[in-house]
Amino acid sequence: MNDPLKKYRKRFRAWRNNIRLKRELDYYRGLFQSRRLKVPDDEAIRQALRSKYPDLKSKSKGNLNILAIYHHYNWENESLKPALEKFGSVRHYDWVGKFNRRKKAGHKSAKSDMSRHLIEEIKGWGCEAPLDVIFSYLSGGNVTADTVRKIGALGVPMVNMFLNDKEGFVGKVYEGQAIGIRDICRYFDLSWTSTKDALIKYCVEDALPVYLPEGANPEIHKPYNEEKTTDVSFVGQCYGKRPEIIQKLRDQKIHVNAYGYGWPDGPLSTQEMVRMYSKSKINLGFGEVDAFKDTFCLKGRDFEIPMSGGLYLTQHHSELEACYDLGTEIVTYSDFDDLVAKIRYLLSNLEKADAIRKKGRQRAVNEHTWEKRFEKIFSLMGII
Repeated sequence: MNDPLKKYRKRFRAWRNNIRLKRELDYYRGLFQSRRLKVPDDEAIRQALRSKYPDLKSKSKGNLNILAIYHHYNWENESLKPALEKFGSVRHYDWVGKFNRRKKAGHKSAKSDMSRHLIEEIKGWGCEAPLDVIFSYLSGGNVTADTVRKIGALGVPMVNMFLNDKEGFVGKVYEGQAIGIRDICRYFDLSWTSTKDALIKYCVEDALPVYLPEGANPEIHKPYNEEKTTDVSFVGQCYGKRPEIIQKLRDQKIHVNAYGYGWPDGPLSTQEMVRMYSKSKINLGFGEVDAFKDTFCLKGRDFEIPMSGGLYLTQHHSELEACYDLGTEIVTYSDFDDLVAKIRYLLSNLEKADAIRKKGRQRAVNEHTWEKRFEKIFSLMGII
């Protein structure tokens, strides 16, 4: 049964979330300015880490001993692990199978159990072969600040990646601790964020941040020799404004296939998804953050689709401008009318579309692999 109040609830949630996000940004901007802080550039990051680890010896690429702490939800093992393995041997610690499935995220007991086990494991692995670096993808919902402090006391350089800073830097607060990154970021040696406007938040919280977008794996995200039988496809979850826009496109007699959780056709496997990028004349993207008005962030598909050889058409926002030559390597749209016009133009100009597709793939392969991202991170840390 359709809920007649559903759209009003969505509007209220979006209004409330935007108020919260604006207050949060205003709070951090005020402190950033009053303290006269600066976002560190690459050289400042190098100096800070050299000061903390003056005796650190760099190694050649391929010879590092790496501990990777993250949970594999649906893309991590296919993206992070192969890239890390380019730099050396990798031990992977996945906490969910051990603890968090029996406790909701943020539960004190689950985090306590995980913390003890994780520290014991790190000490044991360090005795077998000294670790050169710890890479993690953690938040306050997984670990406590005390846990990160104890790991840091082991003397191994640590970098933590967090990809949800646009709206999740703080997030909800349970038992006094934010489930975002706010309360633990200062205890990592380097904090990797994919959100530019979060840099000032990290600085205010006494963390050392670096901005780097997500990436893609060219061994998985590659073109397939498929006939282009689909005009427009979208692969991603069904939520927010997405179903409304897809339906409006269909009302305009534009043939669109949608796949993912919540859509009638359901999700695709990774290989099916990548093949769909090749089967589609246009691959659609949405850059908005759900339940936030005019709030955008970079997403994995911003790199996975072009790297797979797909023609990418997504919502315009400023952070894309640093990654691609817009209109030449990918195409962006500003509103629904612009989206319809761009789709019709590209479907009618297949040679132009093919040229954009090829240039987008070349840019993604050259600059936007996960391996390139880790190379930048490990070089900044002085370990390669």
